[in-house]
Amino acid sequence: MQKVILYYKFMPISDPDVVRLWQRALCEKLNLKGRILISKHGINGTVGGDIDDVKAYVKETKSYFKGITFKWSDGSRDNFPKLAVKVRDEIVTFGAADEIEVNEHGIIGGGKHLKPAQVHELVEKYGDDVIFFDGRNAYEAAVGKFKDAVIPEIGHTRDFGKELEDPKYNDIKDKPVVTYCTGGIRCEVLSMMMKKRGFKDVYQMDGGIVKYGETYKDDGLWEGSLYIFDDRMGMKFSDNAKDIGSCIHCLGKTSNYENCANKLCNKLVLICENCRNDNQYCTDCSPVGSTVRQ
Repeated sequence: MQKVILYYKFMPISDPDVVRLWQRALCEKLNLKGRILISKHGINGTVGGDIDDVKAYVKETKSYFKGITFKWSDGSRDNFPKLAVKVRDEIVTFGAADEIEVNEHGIIGGGKHLKPAQVHELVEKYGDDVIFFDGRNAYEAAVGKFKDAVIPEIGHTRDFGKELEDPKYNDIKDKPVVTYCTGGIRCEVLSMMMKKRGFKDVYQMDGGIVKYGETYKDDGLWEGSLYIFDDRMGMKFSDNAKDIGSCIHCLGKTSNYENCANKLCNKLVLICENCRNDNQYCTDCSPVGSTVRQ
């Protein structure tokens, strides 16, 4: 049996290169594949392999990164093309390396962490005044989001710095804002950036969408599919999950992402299973045109 784990830990790292060498050697010894980023602020990784090897990796990594939490997911090492272990300025790229301050407890100045049940308690207390704020890219939100969430129109995490300064958000800066993302790491930085830009009452969903979905499946405030960054490209929490994305060719509901068949383009596009068989191209590259089917 094989498994995939997702994890991150914000803490000061005095020599990221030493940690990189240790992590690469450990993964190679255990025959794990995936992607690990290390910076002076901490570590962020997703790796997969045989379950006993993954357990051994978890045990040894915990010996250095005290208090780190691992999220277990279905999958295997074959979900990843290779093992990549790199040192970066940030372990999640907001272009905010100079804004981030960390101590042994994590990011300094971030939003308050809320467990899934506490998110529901906040909504029960404040009702429609609670604002869900998507901390992901717009294409991720196209297939799954929290009901009535604010979805910033951004194509990359580094765009958030400029986006948050837009006056269109002034009306929600005094309201309780719950940020969310896939596993929680982007909200660690995002919530800190929001507070620095005048958002008064900022929370972050502890464990992200993954933990919320494990708790409530599709019987809570989440709707749709969760986009994930490996060969699976998406996952659903139950058989009751609905498709909220729209196929670019027929506008039928789908959660299926494909890369455009034009290798020079390779754009990520939503294409339903029916249209995929006939036309796995984006509308710009489609050999049969971009007209929506009737």
